Amino acid sequence: MPVSDQERIAAQVRNPRIVRLWQALAPLKSCVSFMNTGAHPDDETSEMLAALALRDGISVSFACANRGEGGQNAIGSEVTHDLGVVRTAEMERAADVLNLKLYWLSETPDDTIFDFGFSKRGTETIEKWGRERTLKRFVEIIRTERPDIICPTFLDVPGQHGHHRAMTELAHDVMSAAADPAFPDVDLPVWQVKKLYLPAWSGAGDNYDDDLPPPSATLTVKGTGLDPVTGWSWAQIGEQSRAFHLTQGMGRWVPHGEERDWPLHLVRSEGDGPDKQITDGLPATLADLASFAGAPEIAADLQAAQRACEAALAAFPDLGAIAQQAALALKAVRAVRDACPAKAREEVQHRLAAKELQLSHVMRIASGVEVRAWLEHDVLRPGDSVGLTIESSGPVADVSPVLPEGWHYADGFVQVPVDAEGTDCYPATYRPGMARLPAIRVGVTVGGVSSETLLPLEREPVVLPARSATLSPDRALINVASEMRQIDLRVSELFPQSGKTGLDLPPGWSATPATGGFLAEAPQDVAAGLYDLPLKIDGMPAETVKRMGYPHTGARARAFPAQLSVRVLDVALPDVRVGYVGGGNDRVGYWLRALGLNAIELADSDLTEEGLKDIETVVVGIFAMRARPALKNAMPLVHRWVENGGNLVTLYHRPWDDWDPETVPPRRLEIGKPSLRWRVTDENAGVTHLLPDHPLLNTPNRITQEDWKNWHKERGLYFAKSWDEAYEPLLTMADPDEAAHEGSLLSARIGKGRHTHVALILHHQMEKLVTGAFRLMANLVARP
Repeated sequence: MPVSDQERIAAQVRNPRIVRLWQALAPLKSCVSFMNTGAHPDDETSEMLAALALRDGISVSFACANRGEGGQNAIGSEVTHDLGVVRTAEMERAADVLNLKLYWLSETPDDTIFDFGFSKRGTETIEKWGRERTLKRFVEIIRTERPDIICPTFLDVPGQHGHHRAMTELAHDVMSAAADPAFPDVDLPVWQVKKLYLPAWSGAGDNYDDDLPPPSATLTVKGTGLDPVTGWSWAQIGEQSRAFHLTQGMGRWVPHGEERDWPLHLVRSEGDGPDKQITDGLPATLADLASFAGAPEIAADLQAAQRACEAALAAFPDLGAIAQQAALALKAVRAVRDACPAKAREEVQHRLAAKELQLSHVMRIASGVEVRAWLEHDVLRPGDSVGLTIESSGPVADVSPVLPEGWHYADGFVQVPVDAEGTDCYPATYRPGMARLPAIRVGVTVGGVSSETLLPLEREPVVLPARSATLSPDRALINVASEMRQIDLRVSELFPQSGKTGLDLPPGWSATPATGGFLAEAPQDVAAGLYDLPLKIDGMPAETVKRMGYPHTGARARAFPAQLSVRVLDVALPDVRVGYVGGGNDRVGYWLRALGLNAIELADSDLTEEGLKDIETVVVGIFAMRARPALKNAMPLVHRWVENGGNLVTLYHRPWDDWDPETVPPRRLEIGKPSLRWRVTDENAGVTHLLPDHPLLNTPNRITQEDWKNWHKERGLYFAKSWDEAYEPLLTMADPDEAAHEGSLLSARIGKGRHTHVALILHHQMEKLVTGAFRLMANLVARP
């Protein structure tokens, strides 16, 4: 749907023209480019990048390995690939604040460069990503962006996340590989990065505790000072960017006077001379570029362009003077472009292209041209025809739509071709100031100099596939311990609506059409295992579309094969009434019911003596102490309920999730941090049963080594560090070459009841249909 009037007014308030113009002028100060590198969205050093870009005018970019699929979601239930889609959108909005170009090593949801979960070793990470594939993609990014400087955010030291360590190791490798003409299978001109810096600060914190101290600082990027127009500090602007990482709870207030500086260590340089400033040895401005490139024949035009850029900056806030000086600078830049000798093109042309884009934006904003455009609908299908509205104000400008290949515009309508591809949910690049298509071309002429910029639509449209449907459920359980073999499969959001649906069935299965879907049925003697039942529409494979939309990101969608995945398992179930208190970050309550347990969701109003009187087991979901304040307030009551015979199961919490080790659990139980030290990241790590005869490992299901097979991502995290003697550790496990942990599963008799704390990631294993997770959960909820 189009942007509402209220949304448009709010956007106008957030983006006054005077601030947009001031920030558009900043890049005219410099010709230097700086690439920050990291593993995940939010690894960018936002506060330092704000100072480099918006104070110093340096062109900044961020090369990010993956989409953060293995992380947690602080605002919704999206996980894995869906979380990756949301975090990609968050990273793009964060980049807008800093004018930060984005490059992703991971190009598709199925890419090997994936956030497979926490890792402690860079070597393990690179092995899983694939060194050849990862380095090749990194070389493509370096040769495309052509940065002068690269700087990882983290150090390659023990105690640091393995993904971070891998990207830092690769930063060293890519500096050589991108400049090597013999590097295979990358058909792009070679590029020599001039400097490699490492952070001269520790990456330790709640999650990591770097074993080794950081290297000594060779220079420092100052982070103090205020933007003269907004009055914001560079740290505050950086946090305005980080605040878009809502799935990770980012964004903090930095009071004036509490900004920090950013010490860097020069680890490799391809130039000579001192390195006191980050731009030393580089063409700091257009005027320096001729000498740097060894091309004196273009020096005069470059100096003219530089003088005009400086005059545009000095003219602020005189809009007319700024527009005139930007036009003069653009004219000179184009003269340099046309006259540049071949020997200098490698160093000059990409810098001139960047300046042309920067000056074009300055001309448009200073000229007072405002353009807004929107489609009648922002969710499209192949073959759709949709109205396009373009609203412009200010001086006369050339305004027209620019569409993807095969799309057409006529008489105010955009025609989407019948063979249009769906929107890429994992775009490999994002460049603020270079809108993705469809977009609006805005041409401005000042003093006889014309320029063009591409502006995005107010809402970027999402193109869905030609055949799609939503299956509910898309994952299901059949417990052979019961007689039930049917699955009520609902098919909704069918497109085309007249399409005929059918299921590809395994041998012996049947599917009876029913209102709104099918009754899929397995044979009575169905064997344990995982079965996939693809959906077809008109005899062709269908896709499911997962649509995601948050106010801070806008609409996104991921399309994937439409199929029902069924895990057939054998789990004995206790006869127990379970109450689930979720924090909104998992679906454990759903899976308990799918398994066949009598489980209900407990509202805040149920956390009373009356509400718990018929509940025999309470399961508390991940992060629920933080997400459900009423739960934390009710813990004294829950403690009494446990003393009187209740069975309390708490799933993992982070120390900062309002987990007070003295008051939240019935007896003291402390969660370890930094979290890297208190987890087992190897999903195949051996598991030893310390108390093999304990009821939780035997009743009603005997837990064996088979139950620890085929786990996904990791064993567990946020393990307990210390605990009251009432608790008994039931398991021990370890990552390679590390001491064993005993804090993954603890249980204590409390009066007539029991409390069990589970740091295993059972909620994730359930989503992945891992049999052992369901068998263990059935035991955990059994009566004490």
